[in-house]
Amino acid sequence: MANKNRILSVNDLHVEVEGKEIVKGVSLQINSGEKHAIMGKNGSGKSSLAYALSGHPNYKITSGTVEMGGQDLLEMDATERSLAGLFLGFQYPMTIPGVTVVNFLRAALRARNGNGIDMKNFRKVFKEKMKLLKIDNSFATRYINDGFSGGEKKRLEILQMVMLQPKVAILDETDSGLDIDALKIVANGIVDSAPKDGGVILVTHYQRLLDYIKPDKVHIMLDGRIVKTGGPELALELEAEGYNKLEAKESQKVGV
Repeated sequence: MANKNRILSVNDLHVEVEGKEIVKGVSLQINSGEKHAIMGKNGSGKSSLAYALSGHPNYKITSGTVEMGGQDLLEMDATERSLAGLFLGFQYPMTIPGVTVVNFLRAALRARNGNGIDMKNFRKVFKEKMKLLKIDNSFATRYINDGFSGGEKKRLEILQMVMLQPKVAILDETDSGLDIDALKIVANGIVDSAPKDGGVILVTHYQRLLDYIKPDKVHIMLDGRIVKTGGPELALELEAEGYNKLEAKESQKVGV
């Protein structure tokens, strides 16, 4: 029987990039309201999994299934996945000259919700969320990420998430390049404004983001596979032991 609270179901997903298999049979089940962390060192397949789920054309899904809210995600292109409620926060957000932050978000909400959106309410919520994320009001009329610092870019990614309220938000190394103050602001924004009935996937190298955001589950990826799953304590264990020790243990299991 299907889990009525299941918001995302990934089963035995395999992904290739330029003919090389990068994701090697990942399965992941996220229920409504849950936050999951995917941890792993560089090259483990974390970001490849995120891009494949979001529909990036360079990431070819060769087998497996993905359902979001009962819909077959793999039958949709990237735009359709976004409109259906999938959100990807980029590790390296791109600059879009000529498009202001406020116009971009207004257009995104219209595309998601249709012309019925209450634009007066939009302005109110927009200002509230900018204040929450300590984004100056002047940023509303600036071009997206044009001249923004690393912390400002990441806060803008979270602003997009909290305004769009997706079913599933995938945040790819949101903590990358942030100082401690910016990290706290971004983490608090995720905790306070993440979609309450949706799911969040936090892709990260380090424990430090999870000091502020307590995940329901932590998954460790090595060589394109999830090799271990546990609660928040697993991230602390990984921080203490390091990836190399875990990798050695996994190699022993398979007789390498």
